[in-house]
Amino acid sequence: MFNYIKGEIYRLLNKKSMYIFFGIFAAVYILFALVNSRMGDGYNSKSIIDHAYELFMFLPVVLGGYLFGSLYNDDLTSKNLTTLVGYGLSKLKIVLSKLVLITLFSAVVFGLIPLVMTAVFAILGAAPTAAALGTVYIKAFVALLTTVAFSALTGIVVYGLQRKTFAMVLYVLLSFGIISQLISMLLNSDIIRGIAPNLDKHLMTGITDRIEQGLTSGQPVILIFIEYIIYVAVALTLSVLAFHKKELEF
Repeated sequence: MFNYIKGEIYRLLNKKSMYIFFGIFAAVYILFALVNSRMGDGYNSKSIIDHAYELFMFLPVVLGGYLFGSLYNDDLTSKNLTTLVGYGLSKLKIVLSKLVLITLFSAVVFGLIPLVMTAVFAILGAAPTAAALGTVYIKAFVALLTTVAFSALTGIVVYGLQRKTFAMVLYVLLSFGIISQLISMLLNSDIIRGIAPNLDKHLMTGITDRIEQGLTSGQPVILIFIEYIIYVAVALTLSVLAFHKKELEF
């Protein structure tokens, strides 16, 4: 398992398209920040917070989607799952390895973005305060949790159906919150609310929202984190079960 994780890290770090993708993303963001500074009244030490709220709405889709495709869907394209199982790596270890990898790479990416934002704002003469940067890192952490959770959920489709297009579409729909909104509408119907109110707060978007609110206000979030971990653990279990029921394609 550890050799597989090391091999995947090496593969992604030597993937030129990844550096091109993130380079383009950084260039677009810097251009946006420069243009926005010219159009408005300029930036101040707290302007980075407004940017963070706008930027991190899309990062689980854009950057998280790229990482998901590189870590999960590349195996389907190359039919690498067959090779891994053939070499004796258990399906449980494969599923766990992917979770470790998506968590690791997402943590690095979302950890670096606030630093890039800080450098851009400093160059523009609006270096953020420590409190403002802390708020940005809370947004980055929530984006990390969202990416990992939705990757784990979509993993059920990856291993159960082994259809990369369907898996990618599902990940994007989850990251945009479209599926959560549809389910929330159902859970907030008069019939269901009368039986069990506020069920929508237990959806993943509701869980991450409560974590963000707790971290921002300084309230304890341990119980919410436990709920998050259970959510991901159930998704991993279903992924393993789906993987065992699906015949590998050669």
